Amino acid sequence: MKILLATDGSACSEGAARFLTCLGLGAADEVTVFHAVSWVPFLYDRQSYVETLTEIRREIAPKILDATLAILETTGAKLSTAIVDGAADYYIVDAAVKSGMDMIVMGARGVKGIESIFVGSVTKSVSMTSPLPVLVTKMPVCGRQKRMKILLATDGSEYSVSAGKMLTRVPFPADAELTLLNVVWSDFSDIPERFVLEVNERIKEVVAETRSAELREAERIAEQARAELSGRFGEVAVMTRIGDPSAEILKAAEAVGADLITVGCRGLRGIKGMMGSVSRNILAHSKCAVLIGRQCG
Repeated sequence: MKILLATDGSACSEGAARFLTCLGLGAADEVTVFHAVSWVPFLYDRQSYVETLTEIRREIAPKILDATLAILETTGAKLSTAIVDGAADYYIVDAAVKSGMDMIVMGARGVKGIESIFVGSVTKSVSMTSPLPVLVTKMPVCGRQKRMKILLATDGSEYSVSAGKMLTRVPFPADAELTLLNVVWSDFSDIPERFVLEVNERIKEVVAETRSAELREAERIAEQARAELSGRFGEVAVMTRIGDPSAEILKAAEAVGADLITVGCRGLRGIKGMMGSVSRNILAHSKCAVLIGRQCG
């Protein structure tokens, strides 16, 4: 697997590197440590000041890469580095696509200290615009002393099937545990059930029949995904929840102690490359790492 690890030298970026050490990377895998030298406008936007700041950033860049390489040395993967001048969010995606990477990995820096809730602008931009899968880690990252636990949200769509296929390509440890989750978003979800059932017996029958059909379909989807992934993961559990997909995925992740949530990406009504609402919500509010699948087929 070819991975582009984007780093800015922060603790969160180094956390992303440590997350990779929890995988089963080896000699067949390649990790490119990528750093973009960029600047943001300051109060005194003088040309001389900008040039000086850029020069300082260029001098620091190799040190940032070296610190990350030191963390990755134990993986056994082929390591390389790349430095570019320019906007990080654009060049991370550009470099990954042009280099034929399989996945982009980066740490969620957080916004003004609220690191467990929001992700920074660069991480969000890359996650929204990348045509490649993006794995975003959050602090604290998983440790190598315990089995890695992965939650895959599946709804039977091509997007979630693609996300599942992506999981089979990532070199997870042999003992990694996988939980498949299907969330039933009922046709009656926007109507409080206690009110619906008060209407009449016909409504009760419709609700009951609909719920039964939804649960049967959920079981079919989950079992199909289990059959496709059981060869890669020795232990595969199945869960079915009813309710809002974003909320139920987050609750299930906490319940199983997930180190990684994997979701497909439907996109936003034809805006190619943009994330759908569920994947955006999971990325924003998850307390663990998130892998957003992109490729279909």
